[in-house]
Amino acid sequence: MAEASGVVRITDVAALAGVSPSTVSKALNDTGSLRPATRARVREAAERLGFVPDATARSLSARRSFTVGLLSTDSAGRFSLPVVLGAENALVGGQISALLATARHDPVREQHHVRSLVARRVDGIIVTGRTVDPRPPIHVPMPVVYAFAPSQDPDDASVVPDDTAGMRAVAAHLLSLGRRRVAYVGGRGDQLASTLRHDALVDALAEHGLQRAGEPLYGEWSERWGRLAVDLLLGDHRAGEPLPFDAVAFASDQLARGGCDRLRDRGIRVPQDVAVTGYDDWDVMTMASRPPLTTVDPQLERLGQRAAELLLAAIDGRPSHGVEPSPPRLVVRASTMGDG
Repeated sequence: MAEASGVVRITDVAALAGVSPSTVSKALNDTGSLRPATRARVREAAERLGFVPDATARSLSARRSFTVGLLSTDSAGRFSLPVVLGAENALVGGQISALLATARHDPVREQHHVRSLVARRVDGIIVTGRTVDPRPPIHVPMPVVYAFAPSQDPDDASVVPDDTAGMRAVAAHLLSLGRRRVAYVGGRGDQLASTLRHDALVDALAEHGLQRAGEPLYGEWSERWGRLAVDLLLGDHRAGEPLPFDAVAFASDQLARGGCDRLRDRGIRVPQDVAVTGYDDWDVMTMASRPPLTTVDPQLERLGQRAAELLLAAIDGRPSHGVEPSPPRLVVRASTMGDG
């Protein structure tokens, strides 16, 4: 009968599995008290017949919409896009649809999107942003997990890049190469990404009895500032004189690319004279730099996936609380190791 009509019904699955239609519904919706073997038999029958459950019926039976909101405040998407992609991959695996809303760093627009997501009765919301600075929480009647940009409420669930581990990995790498006079160039001094990475570098150097070379320099997140910062670090240095530093840890790949350009302009070889590291593993910058940059990959897709896993657990009644750091990965390239 299923073959004649071309439509597979729940009764067809029940007949093949040798169970009642209500048992099929419970097995496919993960509800009720069924033996694992029964659930497996029903799912095998549904797969063989190509049965597609009705989404509306599924929602009504489970009292869920099987949709999740992804709320981003980042207009450019430089950091939030990979977070969203990672989250979406995890949600699709859980047969959950995602609704993406971009607030473009506009509080009024954000509140509009929050109201819309609540009106659509999403099962939960993942909030992500453009910086790792803590942000005000949203107040909604469903679970929320914050990804990349943590909530200011310490009781909320947040997943953030482990910048401390990332910069400590940079320090360990530079020290392993025999570098002992490491300078630091950050972006904006009022942003956590700049100060946290600086503090982690200083702490890692101190553990080896070393101090940072010179004062930390803070400015804009741009190649232009990276070039200017190198001039400030060099001061009145003249060709042939000993350099005041043998490595520069930049707080972003943009800064590091500009820094490499300026070092080359000043006749200083990278990495023979000065090793250079970036941060974020933005391939537009790392691979276009001369030489390609050693950097830290914060693994943002993995971070987004973890945020989605925490949200799905919260939707199932197993909420998490507090900030969970997501591990980074050091990516070694020619700016510290050379072409060999």
